[in-house]
Amino acid sequence: MEYKKISVREDFIRLDSAMKLAGIVSTGGHAKTVIQNGEVKVNGEVCLLRGKKLKSGDKAEFDGNGFIIE
Repeated sequence: MEYKKISVREDFIRLDSAMKLAGIVSTGGHAKTVIQNGEVKVNGEVCLLRGKKLKSGDKAEFDGNGFIIE
């Protein structure tokens, strides 16, 4: 899988916000649903926390799409 690179200015970005920024979900509500359904992996493990703080180097995957935080 090829990972899209997401640059953030802050120390972290919330998982749901990063998914919207990466364009792999269209709304925050969609992100919330797929995260709570266990469809999203962060660093290879299922993540159920939509407010999970992603930092530089973290990778997330959903539905064949992935992104990495820079």
